[in-house]
Amino acid sequence: MSAIIKVIEVVASSKKSWEAAAQNAITEASKSVKGITGVDVVGFKAEVKSGKIVNYKAHCKVAFVVK
Repeated sequence: MSAIIKVIEVVASSKKSWEAAAQNAITEASKSVKGITGVDVVGFKAEVKSGKIVNYKAHCKVAFVVK
């Protein structure tokens, strides 16, 4: 029997980096979604103030097994 995978989209942010933003997406999603098997980072965005990045954002697709 093969598994059924569901995918949800989330956007998370971090003041440190895009990598930290992607990790925050998984950390927060895993609080309510069990069985996460992977993440596809679809895109990155950032907020800029006075010529500096002040907030990194990662748009992610999170995959998990449906039971």
